[in-house]
Amino acid sequence: MNILEDLNDEQRVAVEHIEGPVMVLAGAGSGKTRVLTYRVAHLINLGVDPFSILALTFTNKAAREMKKRITALVDNKDARNVWMGTFHSIFARILRIEAHRLGFPSHFTIYDTDDSKSLMKSLINEQELDPKIYAPSYVLNRISQAKINLVTPALYNSDPQLLLQDKISGRPKTGHLYTMYQNRMVKASAMDFDDLLLNTYRLLEEYPEVLYKYQQKFLFILVDEYQDTNYVQYAILKKLAANNENICVVGDDAQSIYAFRGANIQNILNFKSDYPDAATYKLEQNYRSTKTIVKVANGVIVNNKDQIFKEIWTNNEEGHLIGLLKATTDSEEGSLVANAIFEHKMNHQLRNDAFAILYRTNAQSRAFEESLRKLNIPYKIYGGLSFYRRKEIKDLIAYYRLVINHHDDEALLRVINYPSRGIGKTSCERLIVEADKNRTSIWEVIENMPDKRFDLPMGTQKKMTDFCVMIKSFSAQLKTKNAYLLAREIASAAGILKELHEDRSPEGISRFENIEELLNAIQDFSEREEILSFTAENLENVPRTLDEFMQEVALLTDADTPDTEDPDHVSLMTIHAAKGLEFPYVYIVGLEENLFPSIQSLDSRADLEEERRLFYVALTRAMKKVTLSYAENRYRWGNLTLCEPSRFIDEIDLAAFEAPKKVSFNPAENRFVTSSGDVRATKDQRHPYRKNFRRVLPSSDNSPTSPDDNSELIQVGMNVEHARFGKGKVISMEGTGPNKKATIYFQDIGQKQILLKFARLRIL
Repeated sequence: MNILEDLNDEQRVAVEHIEGPVMVLAGAGSGKTRVLTYRVAHLINLGVDPFSILALTFTNKAAREMKKRITALVDNKDARNVWMGTFHSIFARILRIEAHRLGFPSHFTIYDTDDSKSLMKSLINEQELDPKIYAPSYVLNRISQAKINLVTPALYNSDPQLLLQDKISGRPKTGHLYTMYQNRMVKASAMDFDDLLLNTYRLLEEYPEVLYKYQQKFLFILVDEYQDTNYVQYAILKKLAANNENICVVGDDAQSIYAFRGANIQNILNFKSDYPDAATYKLEQNYRSTKTIVKVANGVIVNNKDQIFKEIWTNNEEGHLIGLLKATTDSEEGSLVANAIFEHKMNHQLRNDAFAILYRTNAQSRAFEESLRKLNIPYKIYGGLSFYRRKEIKDLIAYYRLVINHHDDEALLRVINYPSRGIGKTSCERLIVEADKNRTSIWEVIENMPDKRFDLPMGTQKKMTDFCVMIKSFSAQLKTKNAYLLAREIASAAGILKELHEDRSPEGISRFENIEELLNAIQDFSEREEILSFTAENLENVPRTLDEFMQEVALLTDADTPDTEDPDHVSLMTIHAAKGLEFPYVYIVGLEENLFPSIQSLDSRADLEEERRLFYVALTRAMKKVTLSYAENRYRWGNLTLCEPSRFIDEIDLAAFEAPKKVSFNPAENRFVTSSGDVRATKDQRHPYRKNFRRVLPSSDNSPTSPDDNSELIQVGMNVEHARFGKGKVISMEGTGPNKKATIYFQDIGQKQILLKFARLRIL
């Protein structure tokens, strides 16, 4: 069978071009995943060893689905041996093999966000710093940005500009905290997510034999969602592909929406500069959306300057025009959207899961939740507390982590007195002090208790020693016992199952059920035919061990979380969370200036263009119909604020909108009812419902009279005040005349680059 017959002409030629650098620009709904899948299958059919193919994705779910499709396409059981997974999972796999070179054991722990935050809180407390100034999330974000830009603690603390920024921000100890954080991580044999990237780069940079090994191993490299790669990911790929340049990247610059996580759109825009001989293929046929949606999305994204031009088209039906709902307040917006869903669902006999409500920020969900509940419409919010972040799950997983890595201090402190063993907080604090004094792990302190005089009651010391003996007994079974059997034994012997089973409150029952669901997940893992081995090339008869399950869990995203709920529900989520998904009917809500686009994006063209790409992503999630909504007034920090409709509404051709509907509340039916109205646009009213708003900025007694009055007076080192961002200090300047920009460090929001002619700065 010729699998290439399943592809259209553009997809086929992109799949068949296997030699040299290739960039596939894949518009929304154009079959991007299909091209990646068939390209890997085609390579295997040509006789390429699956072990020599590296395919990088951004979610574990996407990797699993692609591998399943590839296995179905090729008559070769070795197809499962393709190195396919997320950047973090593949690099963790490499580090399990090579990390000893960097001083880490192969069983190092991977810290999630909560672990890192807990550790940083401890360090801030130990240094007696003000946690309001040195907020753990702020410091960790600063460290994360350093790591993804290949800045180690040593480089950070020797960089005058970084140190000046910290001093100006009132946080001069940030570099010191970075050093302490990394030292504590090494001591605990742990890495955070950014370390998986940074340490992989270090391996390739500092050990030429390691670089040569993986250059020879990965003869073909494929990268999904290339527009979302950050600098360290880009740098690793450049090194791995340098030998033969058989690298194929697939992405869409129009869907680059993760700059806040460090993603750099220039990686895809400059691919041809990095590889001048690269072939470029454009997938421009959209299989997902109607002609109306595709045309509207094209009309919006064309307003961006930084892009590679594509003309997306479709053979699908013309479809519904764009709906537009105007509400007086944000609460009324929730009612209008919920009633529109109810009406459309009943009129067309649709399921609830045909609908999605997409918003810019999670905080907007409340009004829609309340309105959906009133109409008894089931819904689910995505991006809330994930399964693996629930307390009872993290408690049991901390036991598993400690069994695998005794030096994991965060895990040990979490469970040494859970369930209660009579080991108090004061005793744990003494352990921490002793460990720091001896530059060792807490586990080693406990192990050495019998040989040293230790300022703890003998009863407490015995309890700690007994705890260690129990953990060691579990560790002895790691490589011989099935993952599920050992996991259940730990849950039982540690006393967690008994503790939760005895709590018959609704919350206690729910927690017990969550533990049961975790054990079910481990059982499923144990019985799975296919498994990723981190140390062996031969995947036959690999034992399904608990440490390998923990490796998988550490790298899960919210998309991989077990979902046991009824799937027939309306989906509520941020647009960022919706990327890669599709729904028949999509409601994009909160389309107001300063909300969408965000107020943080209005002083930079690059930031504004990212907001427009975000709107483009929202539009292209829809298959059949898009409805937009906005409120004329919205509560912000307890104050009712006048809102201006988003500029993105103006970028849609008036002819693409439905005739507006008059909306009124019917007390008898206890719901809003709609009726068609004939509202004609005048030359002063481009869109239905739109009024001539003036942009309302926060008032200030000392605000400048004109944005241009003092733009030429601004100098490096000056203290200034911005109407929205507050007080800050000018760090650097660039450009001249109307293009003059200033990089300013604001006390409340950090560093920002703004165009001076629009900055409205007041010199202090």
